[in-house]
Amino acid sequence: MSQSSIAAGDTAARKPALGMFERFLTLWVALCIVAGIALGQAVPGLFRALGDATVAQVNLPVAALVWLMIVPMLLKIDPAALREVGEHWRGIATTVGVNWLIKPFSMALLAWIFIAHLFRPWLPAEQIASYTAGLILLAAAPCTAMVFVWSNLVDGEPHFTLSQVALNDTIMVFAFAPIVALLLGLSSISVPWDTLFLSVVLYIVVPVIAAQLWRYVLLSRGGPPALAHTLRALAPLSLSALLLTLVLLFGLQGEQILRQPVVIVLLAVPIVIQVYCNAGLAYWVNRRLGVAWCVAGPSSLIGASNFFELAVATAIVLFGFQSGAALATVVGVLVEVPVMLSVVHIVRRSRGWYERSAGGK
Repeated sequence: MSQSSIAAGDTAARKPALGMFERFLTLWVALCIVAGIALGQAVPGLFRALGDATVAQVNLPVAALVWLMIVPMLLKIDPAALREVGEHWRGIATTVGVNWLIKPFSMALLAWIFIAHLFRPWLPAEQIASYTAGLILLAAAPCTAMVFVWSNLVDGEPHFTLSQVALNDTIMVFAFAPIVALLLGLSSISVPWDTLFLSVVLYIVVPVIAAQLWRYVLLSRGGPPALAHTLRALAPLSLSALLLTLVLLFGLQGEQILRQPVVIVLLAVPIVIQVYCNAGLAYWVNRRLGVAWCVAGPSSLIGASNFFELAVATAIVLFGFQSGAALATVVGVLVEVPVMLSVVHIVRRSRGWYERSAGGK
């Protein structure tokens, strides 16, 4: 890594803490979950309309909120610095290994242990195989959009994050169907290519272009101070959008949660275990390899998060809207934000431990 990149990452990592949001993170998340479920029951028509605003299984209101969250991250990207991404090869190799060689197979194992065996007495017997399939679908595709948010919250190296997401999307085109087919024992998988394509366009192509045009205007008119001022101004908006996303997601699924809370909780167990295990594994491997903290943070988060839009769409195509597989992927949607926020908190709090290794500085 070049000295300039290390300096940039180090400066970012030493920025002030996230203040009230960070100090009361658990409280805000809990309040948003409760508010979402309550509002979903109080005004079901509104949330039904928001839930129906989809194109190729991609929810447009959620997409709009994601744009608000990821713009600050994308504004930090200097196109000229992308040529230095090759110097992050250890972090890239770690993330690719966790995403494609470990995560789908570890989820299949966790689903077999918990869903097919330990939790079987409390789950509908006819849905066991379908639940397992949904969990595998969830783990077989790494996240495209929200990882920009997680990376921004841990002051991650933005060029690494963008490059890693682009690489994962490329691999996904070729590897998603074969891995799912192998683990589910199917001869072929009907991949919802419209969902995959639209997600990449909405969450990468459009916001990257928009952010780079905005960055160019800011730097042309006011230089680095104007860019820094804009990033500070956007910070509250970005965090507010994150909390609103929680409210929306839980409002959309509040009825499911209240109708079968035990099933929801049981399905969440292997998902939560996998998130923490994969994030911890990627973080530890990066530390052993001497990867800078500003790269290891997003690497571990990318290694743990899931592309739930693709998982939900594939589950509906293969098994139907009312299937256990579709429900399992929806549980992934509910778990994603609060659990990944807790991982963000752990990564930020553990920086001192990470950098006590001479190679991790």
